[in-house]
Amino acid sequence: MCYAIPGKVLKIEGKTVTVDYFGEEKTAVNELHHLAVGDYIYAQGGFVIEQVPPDTAREVLEAWRDVFFHLREIDVRLSRLPVVERGVTPAVARLLDRAMEGRPLKREELLSLLSLPEGPDNDLLASAANFLRQKHQKNACCVHGILELSNICRRNCGYCGIAAGNGKLARYRMSREEILAAVEEAVTVHGFRALVLQGGEGAYPVSVLAAIIREIKERFAVLVFVSCGEIGRPGLEELYEAGARGLLLRFETSNPALYGSLHPGFSLESRLRDLRDAFEIGYLIITGGLIGLPGQSDGDILNDILLAGELHAEMYSFGPFLPHPATPLCAAPPPPSARIIKTLAVTRLTDPAHARILVTTGLETLDGDARRKALLAGANSVMLNVTPLAYRRLYSIYPGRAHGEEAIPDQIAGTIALLKALGRSPTDLGTG
Repeated sequence: MCYAIPGKVLKIEGKTVTVDYFGEEKTAVNELHHLAVGDYIYAQGGFVIEQVPPDTAREVLEAWRDVFFHLREIDVRLSRLPVVERGVTPAVARLLDRAMEGRPLKREELLSLLSLPEGPDNDLLASAANFLRQKHQKNACCVHGILELSNICRRNCGYCGIAAGNGKLARYRMSREEILAAVEEAVTVHGFRALVLQGGEGAYPVSVLAAIIREIKERFAVLVFVSCGEIGRPGLEELYEAGARGLLLRFETSNPALYGSLHPGFSLESRLRDLRDAFEIGYLIITGGLIGLPGQSDGDILNDILLAGELHAEMYSFGPFLPHPATPLCAAPPPPSARIIKTLAVTRLTDPAHARILVTTGLETLDGDARRKALLAGANSVMLNVTPLAYRRLYSIYPGRAHGEEAIPDQIAGTIALLKALGRSPTDLGTG
């Protein structure tokens, strides 16, 4: 959970392995020693994370076989495009036809889609995005865990509840033992195979984080993402050497002036430098922005989408600006959830074949039905919170967070029920 399905190794070429999943061939990066053709493995995010005994693999595959293809049939049915109904603008229909044929849209055309009002045109946009998601990525849906290590942060971002200037927030920093215990529960009890370790910037020295990640990788078969703000290239290299393979770092906005107003004393270029360095080092990149910031235009949002693609995003993360009462933006209104879902749909049109698109907790906080709506508008990834409840309550980046008081088994049960209803398989089958 992300429930990995075992795959059989068909070919090994250097560090790249070709793996069979129910007749589909995928590739993954192998960092395990002694892997041979014919072995079974688990992969996450395009990385081999564990070799699986043949008997265990065949048992899991047999249990999944019928369910997997049944879910795929449901997904295909739900992703079929509706017959164009009354009210759809012919120009919009033609535009989306071109997108579904694989023809790239021009900037002004994408902008016109971002400005669509709610109604038949917008509904067709969501359907087109979902069609492209199914066409290129089938019914796989990444389900990763996120563990919030600390709410201590040295930065004073204008929208964030754990900003250094919030003197009313009780601060915490999980110990090494607490982190390892939480990871053990997530991996061995609940079956997560990909985890994001998140905390405020500067909450831990890089050397301490590296030691913890190294121990996690020695003890557990799990893909580790880090999300701890900007740490510079040497810090990124140290965490990668320790075993981290993914970075979650949103640039929040591609507008330098807006970024500067939200991040006093820091520049957008510094943030982008970390993201570019991380990709060069070999990290999987999760990045994106906030939608609905005061002063933000549709043009800014489109620039955000395009910038995330230029940064080689493995996963796009676009969530709503949600005002926190202890921040300078406390009086600014949040955006309508439809605006974020429309952003996700347009994101799918800009990167139909490769994008994994996240349904953020912020979006679910804004709209209780947002996960379903977003998954039917091109999204195919969710994150569940595995932070111990006593600490989760204190990670107050915005008020009233969805799933803030929900036990891990309940989060899993609700997620699996929704994914099955939509025909999605809660797996990550690796890269194409």
